[in-house]
Amino acid sequence: EVGEPFKEEKAVAKYLRFNCPTKSTNMMGHRVDYFIASKAVDCLLDSKWAKAKKGEEALFTTRESVVDYCNRLLKKQFFHRALKVMKMKPDKDAKKEKEKGKAESGKEEEKKSKKESGKDEKTKKEKEKEKKKDGEKDECKKDDTPGTPKKKETKRKFKLEPHEDQVFLDGNEVYVWIYDPVHFKTFAMGLVLVIAVIAATLFPLWPAEMRVGVYYLSVGAGCFVASILLLAVARCILFLIIWLITGGRHHFWFLPNLTADVGFIDSFRPLYTHEYKGPKADLKKEEKAESKKQQKYDSEEKSDSEKKEEEDGKTEATRGSGTDGSGGERHSDTDSDRREDDRSQHSSGNGNDFEMITKEELEQQTDEGDCEEEEEEDTESGPSHGKS
Repeated sequence: EVGEPFKEEKAVAKYLRFNCPTKSTNMMGHRVDYFIASKAVDCLLDSKWAKAKKGEEALFTTRESVVDYCNRLLKKQFFHRALKVMKMKPDKDAKKEKEKGKAESGKEEEKKSKKESGKDEKTKKEKEKEKKKDGEKDECKKDDTPGTPKKKETKRKFKLEPHEDQVFLDGNEVYVWIYDPVHFKTFAMGLVLVIAVIAATLFPLWPAEMRVGVYYLSVGAGCFVASILLLAVARCILFLIIWLITGGRHHFWFLPNLTADVGFIDSFRPLYTHEYKGPKADLKKEEKAESKKQQKYDSEEKSDSEKKEEEDGKTEATRGSGTDGSGGERHSDTDSDRREDDRSQHSSGNGNDFEMITKEELEQQTDEGDCEEEEEEDTESGPSHGKS
């Protein structure tokens, strides 16, 4: 026979109910709260009953003493032991059977193909094994590196059922709460609500001064709410008027955060916002883009000019080295250039094109040229004989 719980047991159960971490789930069609035995033992070992007082011994000294006390609470029906039953989806079973049938048929086909091409498959399997090993190594490295996002663990759903053996055991056993006391905060909030409702119903019996004060408070609160609604409508009207007058160029908002999801003070900050979305704004954007492009072109031109200067310096250096050796050749070329100029002048003096000259004129020109060459040779040989 189980007697009624003592005050101390009620206090311990109440402390455990509000301080031990609990979770909620469905059991037999009802919503229940449950806790784990090991966490309950840890919670009671940190309580005031685990500390010795003056002239008294501590109630909880070891984990075994806590388990014995929790067995007393279980017998007095503060909570009861439950069993976790994992939920299995019926669709998965049908899919697994289909997959098994496909796998068996696939295995038979693979056996036939293996007989035909056994060597090729062996080589392929070896390569696949090596790739798998490399992939596993890479995955291990990725998991070890800090900052890599970890895969979410899929939690399996379960349901609770009453356990046949009602005993408290220290471990991962699950226990469902039967004891559900009212918390002091909920009790206080309910008491305040009841008093407020009774006071509102007794409003005609209030003193005259209190009634006048409540009237003015209610009027002030109503005016405040109405003013906020009027401001919300007025700011939209003001925005539309400015938008229509300026042809959609100016966007002016008064109290832009009034209806935003912010705090009470932040809803009145800033006082206004203004944006210009006309052609000038587009021109400014285009000018900025053009200035950026020009800067890029200037930098490219500078680099090209520097390259050209380097090339010019190299060519000048090569020319300076080659001028000394080519001086004699230039003097020899001047004589032939002069002769060509004389021939061109003679042909232009006749006033006829090269194609219209007759045979007689060509013979005369060749005779004159031979005579001139002989004279030049004589003049050049004269001073040479004098020197010798």
